[in-house]
Amino acid sequence: MKKLLVIGAGMVGSAMAIDLTGKHSVTLADVNPDRLAHIRKKCPALQTLQLNVQDTAAVKSAVAPFDLVVCAVPGFLGYETVKTVLSAGKNLVDISFFPENSLDLDALAKEKGVTAIVDCGVAPGMHNLILGRYNEVLKLTHFETLVGGLPKVKKWPFFYKAPFSPGDVIEEYTRPARFVENGVIVTREALSDCEYRQFDEVGTLEAFNTDGLRTILFTLPNIPNMKEKTLRYPGHVEVVRGLKESGFFSETPLTGASGPFSPLDVTSRILFKEWKLGETEPELTVMRVTLTGQNSLGQTEEIVYDLYDEYDPATQTSSMARTTGYTATAAANLFLDGLFTEKGVFPPELIGKQETAFAYILHYLKERQVIYRKSVRVLS
Repeated sequence: MKKLLVIGAGMVGSAMAIDLTGKHSVTLADVNPDRLAHIRKKCPALQTLQLNVQDTAAVKSAVAPFDLVVCAVPGFLGYETVKTVLSAGKNLVDISFFPENSLDLDALAKEKGVTAIVDCGVAPGMHNLILGRYNEVLKLTHFETLVGGLPKVKKWPFFYKAPFSPGDVIEEYTRPARFVENGVIVTREALSDCEYRQFDEVGTLEAFNTDGLRTILFTLPNIPNMKEKTLRYPGHVEVVRGLKESGFFSETPLTGASGPFSPLDVTSRILFKEWKLGETEPELTVMRVTLTGQNSLGQTEEIVYDLYDEYDPATQTSSMARTTGYTATAAANLFLDGLFTEKGVFPPELIGKQETAFAYILHYLKERQVIYRKSVRVLS
């Protein structure tokens, strides 16, 4: 039995910690003692540790006894937390989705002789893994991901609830979106190129540009057309663009009666309440990954992976926690079972290159009823 430390007791982090107790001795760490006590009641097998990840010395001390660290902190804390864990010489799986380039830490991981599997959620995460696998078997020309986490009940005006930090969602809406078109990296404004897409389980959704390709831009430059779009219920984009264009997401300080304040801070606080997803509130995850390329027979194939997943009332686990968290726990067990031993920083597209790793993670998810439906169509 291995000793694991999960850092971050939010919705996804706590689900990962509980899942990992099936095979390992798991300690869950967070800065909030009340949150730790709440999760401990749900899963008495967990040990808990109060930890402030901004205290570098405390983090290095905390990780010392563990075989693997799983990081699930908010994005703005992610890069430095991962860097600290690697500096301490510890193997790591990360889902914090920080804005910095994780590959910048590859030299550090190799110097310390450790493995870091990063961006290991649903998207980024599973779409990277799928792309990495099919890049080995097809000469790919097109890759597209459509993905979104949504509440089952549409509440005006946003028709949205955030299964993770609203600050991270706003980051999606403000960070320029990069994609690849005819072999060239193109940058457009987030929320742009909004279009309607149809899904059997939920009907019509709107899809818009977000910066979701991340490491794929650099690890798989051979694919000439790649893009990622976020999915929301129709009407969401118009409301959010109104806030964005009116300055509500600005970080430029304004002066109020009690001194300077940031419009973004105020907006985040308001949206935290408006977007807060209840712990037992029904929600869903929908994703479609489409790949087009030439097979060994010279035929053009279209491969589609569809995911539709809902909140699990039996375990009171959100769909976003299941689809994101269980991908990370699959990767953690893949590593701990000795099936991936390379040293350095590895986004999932580099894991997916190995057929055994790809099959392992899909099987692990299927055992937890997170099921990706595959279809194949010969185009020519």
